[in-house]
Amino acid sequence: MKINLISDTVTKPTPGMLDAMLSAEVGDDVFKADPTVNALERKVAEMFGMEAALFFPSGTMTNQTAIKLHTRPGDQLICDKYAHVYNYEGGGVSFNSGVSCKLVDGHRGMMTAEQVEAAINPPDFYHSPRTSLVCVENTTNKGGGACWDFRELERIKAVCDKHGLAYHLDAARLWNALVAKGESPEQYGGLFDTISVCLSKGLGCPVGSVLIGSKEMIHKALRIRKILGGGMRQAGYLCAAGIYALDNHRDRLARDHHKAQEIGEVLQGLSYIKIVEPIETNIIIFEINENQMGEDEFVEELKAKDIHLIGMGQGKLRIVTHMDYTDGMHDAFLSLLKKLQVNQ
Repeated sequence: MKINLISDTVTKPTPGMLDAMLSAEVGDDVFKADPTVNALERKVAEMFGMEAALFFPSGTMTNQTAIKLHTRPGDQLICDKYAHVYNYEGGGVSFNSGVSCKLVDGHRGMMTAEQVEAAINPPDFYHSPRTSLVCVENTTNKGGGACWDFRELERIKAVCDKHGLAYHLDAARLWNALVAKGESPEQYGGLFDTISVCLSKGLGCPVGSVLIGSKEMIHKALRIRKILGGGMRQAGYLCAAGIYALDNHRDRLARDHHKAQEIGEVLQGLSYIKIVEPIETNIIIFEINENQMGEDEFVEELKAKDIHLIGMGQGKLRIVTHMDYTDGMHDAFLSLLKKLQVNQ
């Protein structure tokens, strides 16, 4: 039995999702003539109480489009040092937009309003880049699925308003945060200028992200998506999966969170585990005690048993629970972890 815990992007469409995809009414979305794409975009915009939305093939392209919308070449954006837009988007901030990142040393990928304000360059000091954008990520990937305190996000918004900065949310796993914190999409829609949400992380879709914002922003985003090569034709087959997921797969995220908690509890009881970072959603980040078991040895031991996870660098390992990680897989994985402890 293969157990893939590399990411929540490894899932396959459910039978119900496949049925929805097969029966989708489609057209040519490059001409905005695909009714299912249009329906998904309306649905997501309405969920967040925002004016418009645009479907993209990837979260990276969605974030990169938002950054290009809010900046001009030579500008600088502010983000945490763990931010996905800085660490995992191939240098697109500089390549696509000619923008640099001012990194903030936050906590588990989350910065404070005071840190953001301190990172703003003086607007009249032409020797430094013009600060134009603040990007935050919720949940934080490298921060172990941590959820922001909404009050802190509001305080950062106040800083942005005070200094005339745009405010973008990389909300790839916001669905997890909404379930974990009992929050609503409308809360976030009322706070940010643009939001990027992912349909293939946690919700089980094969591909796709959506950028949400004002009608003016999304009209501009359509041109940028074209430039980046993101125009698609009968994308309604993919958007049908998104509609199905939003209607059927959000509440079940709590099960992924529960399994992650149980994995964390077992890991904390193992002698060769150095530390398990706090677990709030579906991501577990932990470190191996190298004096008792090597990191590579641990990964290879699991791989030999067809259990797969990845490293995050700096000695950190990551496990991500998801909808294809069944109860049977979960029981087998916990049992194996306990046996590995006995063998040490």
